[in-house]
Amino acid sequence: MKLAAIIFDMDGVLINSEPLWMQAEVEVFNKVGLNLTNTDCEKTRGVRIKNVVEHYYLQQPWKSPAVDEVILAITDRVVELIYEKGQALDGLFDCLKLLFELNIPLGIATSSSEKIITAVINKLKIEKYFSVIQSADTEIYGKPHPAVYLNCAAMLNANPVNCIAVEDSITGVIAAKAARMKVVAIPEPVAFNDPRFSIADLKLNSLHNFTEAVILKLENQSMY
Repeated sequence: MKLAAIIFDMDGVLINSEPLWMQAEVEVFNKVGLNLTNTDCEKTRGVRIKNVVEHYYLQQPWKSPAVDEVILAITDRVVELIYEKGQALDGLFDCLKLLFELNIPLGIATSSSEKIITAVINKLKIEKYFSVIQSADTEIYGKPHPAVYLNCAAMLNANPVNCIAVEDSITGVIAAKAARMKVVAIPEPVAFNDPRFSIADLKLNSLHNFTEAVILKLENQSMY
């Protein structure tokens, strides 16, 4: 394998936004009569908010507001929360600095919308590190479909087989593996021992451990 690019998921990898998504979903869904818990929200981690809202609407339809309005309300609330209290994940800035110095092309492949992406990039001030940012919102299918990863790789002029993806969710890991990428999983602590993460090529505790030595090790592993 000759490394062509490293592609990061965003929520839960670059920024600790998953609790913010849970807060926003619980608040907005409760207003339409769905009494969701954080555990319920965890089940749809890594899935596009459009698909999440449609999923719950099919299970328990509400009269108003419309599905599109609920999607917008959750998105807008997440943006507010990102600016209020969003924080970079441990090791992010050191990791990006290292990869930048190694001259490795970097991309983002996220299930979040452009609004969320803009909020995260502005909050963390990390725009200079990424050549390509691809949202699954522009794809017909979201994760676990590999489209967002395949298109991000194409925009980077990189063969997916020669890319490393960094993910925190099972949904995202499946998407990246389906794109035939090497996958580094960085699950949140409570999910670290989830056996489903065994399909990843490597599992780390944080971006602090995503070192040059780790990258070289992945480069030297055969895909098949």
